[in-house]
Amino acid sequence: MSTMRTSTTLPLPSGTSARLRWPVAVLSGAVLVALAGQVAVPVPFSPVPMTLQGPAVILVGGLFGGTAALGSILLYLAAGAFGAPVFANGGAGLARLFGPTGGYLLAFLPAVLVVARIAERGRFLRCLLAAFAGMAVIHLGGWAQLALLTGNGQAAFAAGVVPFLVLDPIKALLAAVVLWRGHHALRPFA
Repeated sequence: MSTMRTSTTLPLPSGTSARLRWPVAVLSGAVLVALAGQVAVPVPFSPVPMTLQGPAVILVGGLFGGTAALGSILLYLAAGAFGAPVFANGGAGLARLFGPTGGYLLAFLPAVLVVARIAERGRFLRCLLAAFAGMAVIHLGGWAQLALLTGNGQAAFAAGVVPFLVLDPIKALLAAVVLWRGHHALRPFA
């Protein structure tokens, strides 16, 4: 029976306490997702920018395991909600979580858990499946909140999912390759 990995495979310098692995992983995961949000390109006819947060969430979930990844996303969301400029384009505030991009942001929570669960063994096909499943969870959350805000599921799909159907599969594929290689590179530290 397989269980979700709760420890991180994050390599730390020799002599570093194992007790530091979890907080370092949580902080570094939150920083990675925040930095990925700053790479944002406006999408015509959509309130949602194209960012690198999807691949960052996939990597955090797949490399750090469920517990640390969940901690990273909770820290990221809390920092943004309390005013740190960590959301896309330096955005911040609780209103962002309830606005057009909030569904995507909140979907990072289940996405890291899905990715962590599927990719825990580090095999390529599992990493590929994890990356696409994580991206699908993020888009489902984003679409759902846009549909609630607009009152029109079709329009929400057209504005919040369709513009991303070309590049997000490529980003998921690249994240899967990095995740797979990352599992092999970090295996000695597990």
